[in-house]
Amino acid sequence: MPFNSQQPYNNLPPLPPEEELETKAVLKKCTKAHAALAELKGVATTIPNPAILIRSIGLQEARLSSEIENIVTTTDELYQAFADTVESINPAAKEVLRYFQALSAGVNKIDMQPILSTSLFCEIASTIKKTDMSVRKMPGTKIVDAIGKTIYTPPEGEDIIRIKLRDLEEFIHADSALDPLVRMAIVHYQFEAIHPFTDGNGRTGRILNILFLIQQGLLDLPILYLSRYLIEHKSTYYSGLRAITESGDWESWILFLLDGIEETSISARQRIVEIKAALERTHALMKERIPKIASKDFVELLFYHPYCKIRFIEEHLDVSRQTAAGYLKSLEEIGLLVGLKRGREMYFINKPLLEILAK
Repeated sequence: MPFNSQQPYNNLPPLPPEEELETKAVLKKCTKAHAALAELKGVATTIPNPAILIRSIGLQEARLSSEIENIVTTTDELYQAFADTVESINPAAKEVLRYFQALSAGVNKIDMQPILSTSLFCEIASTIKKTDMSVRKMPGTKIVDAIGKTIYTPPEGEDIIRIKLRDLEEFIHADSALDPLVRMAIVHYQFEAIHPFTDGNGRTGRILNILFLIQQGLLDLPILYLSRYLIEHKSTYYSGLRAITESGDWESWILFLLDGIEETSISARQRIVEIKAALERTHALMKERIPKIASKDFVELLFYHPYCKIRFIEEHLDVSRQTAAGYLKSLEEIGLLVGLKRGREMYFINKPLLEILAK
């Protein structure tokens, strides 16, 4: 039966797909993508505190993935939000922080037990949406284009959706001769085609990409900026998903995603190299100009909190508020931080780091 965008796609084929997947072009591209991922994984080990990378690059992935859903915030707004209380954060930044929370929780879960399951998908979506998200029970979910035309109607009926999710789980965890990056491309399409929730499917699916790479041992940390690539090629991203549904064009989709993995691995690797260099420059200047406070822990704190507050120094270094304020003022005087007062709050901003992350 030909695909009809107006009808629920209850005959979404099970996995693995019947089409040829590992074409010559795909295998050639897999080699390049794997090499770029391996270099990214390796360079991440050169940063002594992995929490810095999770906070910096993981937050950027959260920001960009949310931007695909038209939830837009700037790098500065995001890091200021991370430094503030929940009440003072703007709504867009709150959503991005929930995405980051969902990503971090997912990473912790699969570190303890590397199983990607329907229950985990529900937990991720629930954290993103800040409400209990379960598999859709009611009909009526449709994907529309910019002018409101229905371009896809996902499967309907809780039992049918759960069967398709179970099939997806089995595919994820089965022994397979398929390259894991090819499998990731398949998993992403299938999850988005099932569209199990009333909202938050895109962001949950993009978190699933990162978790799959970690589960497969291709990454240790959530440090891939894949959503940057998807934003830059947003129309190709959506048309690639539709082409599988409408004509079974798996090769174009897999090649597209492999290009994204290679490109964003190279980009993330460069960011890490720049962050490491900025860390070293900061530490060297502190040792030269203010040696009494030039501890490794202090330097790392400035990179963990690009919008640093006096309270963070008090708590982390166990010093008085006056002493903490003096430390930050000293760093401002030698040009390592930029002071900024907003309302009652005083921030000391690590501008070099924010400039690296905003590129």
